[in-house]
Amino acid sequence: MRYSRLIIGIVVVGVALWVLVGEQMAGASANAVVNAPVVTVRAETAGRLELADRAVGASVSRGEVLGTVTDRLADNVRLNDLLMENDFAQAEIERLRAELEATETQYAALMDRTRLFREERLAELRTRLGHARDRLSLLQSGDLPEQARLFVDASDEILDWLPPAETPESMILTSAEEDVDVLEIAVRAAEQDVFLGDGYNDSPNAEQRAVELQGDIGALEARLAEMEERSDAIETRIRRERLRLNTLSGGDLYSPTKGLYWEVLQANEVIVQRGDPVLRLVNCDQAMVHVSVTEQVYQDLAIGQAASFRMTGMTEVMPATISRLAGTGAERVYENYAVAPTAKHLERFDVALVVPDLPALDIPGCGIGRTGRVFFDGRPLDGIRGLFR
Repeated sequence: MRYSRLIIGIVVVGVALWVLVGEQMAGASANAVVNAPVVTVRAETAGRLELADRAVGASVSRGEVLGTVTDRLADNVRLNDLLMENDFAQAEIERLRAELEATETQYAALMDRTRLFREERLAELRTRLGHARDRLSLLQSGDLPEQARLFVDASDEILDWLPPAETPESMILTSAEEDVDVLEIAVRAAEQDVFLGDGYNDSPNAEQRAVELQGDIGALEARLAEMEERSDAIETRIRRERLRLNTLSGGDLYSPTKGLYWEVLQANEVIVQRGDPVLRLVNCDQAMVHVSVTEQVYQDLAIGQAASFRMTGMTEVMPATISRLAGTGAERVYENYAVAPTAKHLERFDVALVVPDLPALDIPGCGIGRTGRVFFDGRPLDGIRGLFR
């Protein structure tokens, strides 16, 4: 019994020593700081700056309006010239449309007259042909009295130089046959929209004028299409000029990221130039942890190595990953970060870690400046700590 107590005591002392030594010998850092990069918002144009009323340290969301820059002296002469040019183009388009409509109306009226002329002219020729055939039939039948034969087609040119008493019956019959043949030819031609006549063209004047107007309509349509294309090109140039003028005349300043209203670099209502820094914001989306370690711990670390981070005042231990090993003299690394390193921090070896669970903590101010500890090795009591999470 006495030996068992001795053995148990030795085991307890050994475990206690193992825990103490393991906890103390594990690679750790006591000066871990939550940090994040700083984004500088610059003026996109020159003009008067007007900042929104917002306290330093306030939260801002991506796309939120931070202020405006306005230039009331932006040159808009080019835009006015383009607008005037477009007005002229639109006026020309309206004139061409009106002229085209009037020409098409006139063309339609002439085509109606042409159609009516063709119908009535063809009816006239068919009527004359019918009567000519009747006269020819009477002459060929020989049923007309002798006196009536002398007056058949008496206006014909053949009877102009022959006395009526001396006109042969055969010549009168030949003249009637000629009239029938000529009228048949005229009817066939008219049915194909060709009108035969002595001393004029094969189409009526209305149709000839309509053909001319058809050419004018084609020219007007081409000119109208050209002016519409020109107007579209001018409107495209107007849109570009408006965009350029809007850029020159200023506009709103938007937050490029979710973060904190960190620093005001320009006073309100001052004149700024294009590219001047106006504000600085902390980018909470890229929050990370910076620590400094001894050389002995630093030499055993590697980029991508797993670690753990516990924020001061919290029991939760969050997994982390080493993302940068800057070593000593890392002052320039912190030029674009919200929290600058201390002199003691720069005397040691700098290490940066990514902690994916930081945004899920929903800490006011993104947790920037909060401190904690980082552990690079496993510790004897890690299993027990896990039970109390």
